[in-house]
Amino acid sequence: MQTLTGITSMATRALAADLAARFAEAHGRPVDLQSGGGVDVARRIRAGERFDLVLLAEDALQKLAAEGFVQAVHSFADSEVVVAVPEGRAAPDISNETALRDAVLTAKTIGYSTGPSGTSLLQRFEAWGLTETLKPRLMQAPTGIPVATLLARGEVDLGFQQRSELQGAPGITLLGALPEAVAIRTRFSAALGADASEGAQALLEFFCAASAADLKLGHGMAPPTP
Repeated sequence: MQTLTGITSMATRALAADLAARFAEAHGRPVDLQSGGGVDVARRIRAGERFDLVLLAEDALQKLAAEGFVQAVHSFADSEVVVAVPEGRAAPDISNETALRDAVLTAKTIGYSTGPSGTSLLQRFEAWGLTETLKPRLMQAPTGIPVATLLARGEVDLGFQQRSELQGAPGITLLGALPEAVAIRTRFSAALGADASEGAQALLEFFCAASAADLKLGHGMAPPTP
């Protein structure tokens, strides 16, 4: 039986791998998944690479759909941005917006990612009026490299990224989500490639089904809310 193919952002790669394994067991059809930074994934699709299933942040996927590169976009999961420090480092207070702002100002270096979470974080710094103050302290993780890696190496003092990418990573201490007043949440969606193989629809429906809720929660994400 022909193998189905998929590509995901880094935030959803581990969850997608578990879902693909569960799909293969249930349907007897293997799934070959690749992953990469969201910007790089979108670039590859626009360059003509073919995949049956594409998993990306919703806004990026909707742009690809509008350009005719993917079809049948479905909401997949919601993810929140969390904060972490290197293991063994004193944990700053992030319990409210003022405390989080103070923690950011105290940090000598701040790690953040490419993609929607990083963009939203920079917008938050701008809203606080801290863009110029923080500019020399900011370190964006290279595409495909988790912020956890920068934290574990001691290259940054404070790191922000999707929970699914920081949860369980070695060498870091996860502090928790941003305070509700400044929370950053990203909706991830799934879609079929423009020339998806026969049977890819079943894979899309499997990934977005209510029965996948347990895996999504286990990977630090949540089923999409209406």
